[in-house]
Amino acid sequence: MRIKTKEDRRDRIKFRIRKKMNGTAQKPRLSIFRSVTHIYVQVIDDMTGNTIASASTTDPKVKGQMPKGVQGGNIKGAELIGTTIAERLKEKNITKVVFDRNGFLYHGRVRAVAEAARKAGLEF
Repeated sequence: MRIKTKEDRRDRIKFRIRKKMNGTAQKPRLSIFRSVTHIYVQVIDDMTGNTIASASTTDPKVKGQMPKGVQGGNIKGAELIGTTIAERLKEKNITKVVFDRNGFLYHGRVRAVAEAARKAGLEF
């Protein structure tokens, strides 16, 4: 695979990461996708291929909780998504996950989601 675009680079990193990690029912994979305006988080059991929980800044329940100045494209919005996904997983009695940054660099909004989820009680 030749790297011609940023998406090609991210795909190579994603494949390299995915080779080493796998989500199970006891320790599912927390996968992040960030676009320019929104951030999406899924918790996936790779053995069955099912999504256990998800949260995004486009979700109406999350959008209603956002105070003024908080959007999906900024760090405060990412922190809100991190705490939301941690709460949804606690309801399902899941405390340990494998963190999948999905080829994105671990800084900015990706890091904010991870740190907020850790503060809310998830273990990576």
